Amino acid sequence: MENLIENPKISIIVPAYNVGKYVGQCLYTLTHQTIQIPYEIIVINDGSTDNSLEILQQYAAADGRVHVIDQSNSGVSAARTAGLHAARGEFICFVDGDDYVAENYLELLYRACTLNNADISCCYYYWHLVSNDILFEYPFRCRGVYDTEQALNILLRDVLIQSFLWCKLYRKELFIKSGVRFPNMCFEDLAVLHKIFAQAKNVAIIDEPLYYYNMHKDSTLGKINPRKVDDYIRAIAMIRMTLDKSGQYSKYRDSYHALAKKTYSNCCYFLMKMHLQKKDPRGLFSDIVRLRRVVNSCCAERFNHEAVQDGLTDIFYRNKNKRGFVE
Repeated sequence: MENLIENPKISIIVPAYNVGKYVGQCLYTLTHQTIQIPYEIIVINDGSTDNSLEILQQYAAADGRVHVIDQSNSGVSAARTAGLHAARGEFICFVDGDDYVAENYLELLYRACTLNNADISCCYYYWHLVSNDILFEYPFRCRGVYDTEQALNILLRDVLIQSFLWCKLYRKELFIKSGVRFPNMCFEDLAVLHKIFAQAKNVAIIDEPLYYYNMHKDSTLGKINPRKVDDYIRAIAMIRMTLDKSGQYSKYRDSYHALAKKTYSNCCYFLMKMHLQKKDPRGLFSDIVRLRRVVNSCCAERFNHEAVQDGLTDIFYRNKNKRGFVE
């Protein structure tokens, strides 16, 4: 790396893939933060085919805090991993290349960590509906400082703290201690964030929305397909495997079951949405029955990962090309 700032306290990791419409605003908000300590912005261009790389290079040329890593398209997990390897800060945060943040985003998150001796700080966010420029403030909120068990119970329920890598600031050592590797799948943050929280002695939550999640047709939640729904179930199955392996499933059973219920409800909605888009209701009821069976398998007292995997092959339109659902 050339012309890097010295001793950054915070490393911001920004994966970017075909976000030319949004990444300029993202980087503008990141380079105009109120915080007075040194920080670096590591942007990973993940093989974009639009003008994303050109915009990134313009920002890097104008601001020494911005460093661009250009790699062939490998997915967001690989991009985040590359950012982690390059990060030099004591603290890490993630911002998606098509989102943006408030000007005091870093300042308030960093203050929450340092004043409360916390390893992680969290804020809340807005949904920004890009098509009509409407903001919705996330409604379910809390505040305070929580120990490991309290924070994990809140995180696993995925309501007051959600399993997004963004809208949080982490001590980098948590990633080293947890040995986290981002899996190559959708909802990869849901699949691993509990491991990072398990290493945090204290988690500080500030009841203020500072992150802007852009909802558009190409965003993760803007376009649902069978593979994403499969990965949603796999993510909660991976959490169950971790809890079993650590011998802590009984401690977090209620919170995990709450997550499973939420996952089931969300996936039912996704299934109905996909059938509606294809104007074909055939198979919806049987898919929902199979979905319920797989989620129940994740919550069984004697968990069997193979049974969950086998169940997934029977739902979400696998081998049903004639109905046009496979993507």
